[in-house]
Amino acid sequence: MYILFHHHYAIWTGHLFQGNSMTPKERVYAALQRQPADRIPVFMWFHPTTAKHFAGLLEIPPAYVGLAMGDDITQAWINNNYAMEGIVHENEGESHTDYWKITWVKEGAFNQITRFPLKDVSQAKYQEYKFPYEYTDQLLQQMQPARDFARKFQLYLGCDVSPCVFEMYCRLCGMENALYDLAAPTGFSDRLFKRCADFSVHLSELACRQFSLDWLWTGDDVASQRSLMMSPASWRHQIKPHLQRIVQVGKNFNLPVAYHCCGSLYPIIPDLIETGIDILNPIQPGCPDMNPLDLKKEFGNKLSFMGGVDTQALLPKADTTTVQRATADLIEGMTSDGGGFILAASHTIPPETPDDNVFAMYAEAGISREEIFDRAADIRKINASAGL
Repeated sequence: MYILFHHHYAIWTGHLFQGNSMTPKERVYAALQRQPADRIPVFMWFHPTTAKHFAGLLEIPPAYVGLAMGDDITQAWINNNYAMEGIVHENEGESHTDYWKITWVKEGAFNQITRFPLKDVSQAKYQEYKFPYEYTDQLLQQMQPARDFARKFQLYLGCDVSPCVFEMYCRLCGMENALYDLAAPTGFSDRLFKRCADFSVHLSELACRQFSLDWLWTGDDVASQRSLMMSPASWRHQIKPHLQRIVQVGKNFNLPVAYHCCGSLYPIIPDLIETGIDILNPIQPGCPDMNPLDLKKEFGNKLSFMGGVDTQALLPKADTTTVQRATADLIEGMTSDGGGFILAASHTIPPETPDDNVFAMYAEAGISREEIFDRAADIRKINASAGL
């Protein structure tokens, strides 16, 4: 087992960014302020198998692939997403139990839950359950490498405090129980939703005080590929007030706040704006009512977007010319007001994606194949000099 920081940390030198008229941090700030930038900012996520493939192609360790390709943002998980994605097992079937007493096992490329600590337990067990406040320092330590890296290379620095409310509840109780409790709420379920949010508020406040953050990253997967998992009314009544408290922490520190939710969440986008959310991710264009250009037209004066590059049909299945055209159209439409957009995939870039399609997408963002390979060469030289 080894630990993976989100995104990555290495000892580099600043010459990797020579030739750009803006630093990565300046580029993201400009985009969010609808100001001119030298290129569109980028923050891509790679499926582990994809990262391994490009690591071989670029002759660099997998952890450096995103940065070699031009990521402008670095961030770390400090809530339960660290337990899901930050702890990586080498072998199928290996497992760990996290600070929340959730047990995870490696299945394929990702960790999956095999034990939900509050699934089908008594009301007394609900009351006895303790969130891992005693491990706060260990969780916050995940930010330190990302902070140091952001300082050294002038990257935009985020802190991920998700899952915040509903998704955290699901990991404790199981999806079926969580949906049942939304439909037939009890005093115990209401209090547990609140306690999930309380822990995110706690981590958010400490992280915002201790680190010079550029944004606070929140999130809950409350939608499927077709619709919300619950009625908009249930979300507004039981989830929104708690999300509002977490968002307010970022606002108290004058930070923009990002929100991640996969799937079709259109009915609650106005509510997210109302809570103070500034950036929405990942914008899955194949889901109902989630066409990025339509969302930009409707909400672009109040909301920035990160994502929109389809990873289900476009990247893995289309020809390179189609990828180029679609990416160019996406960037043009999503920056129609001068910015408000960070180019990203709507999910991790899948292993079956042709290399040429990936490079074509980056080229439309102003990052050439040559630049990517030059950065990779620099990484090899620096790692060699450091004996890595």
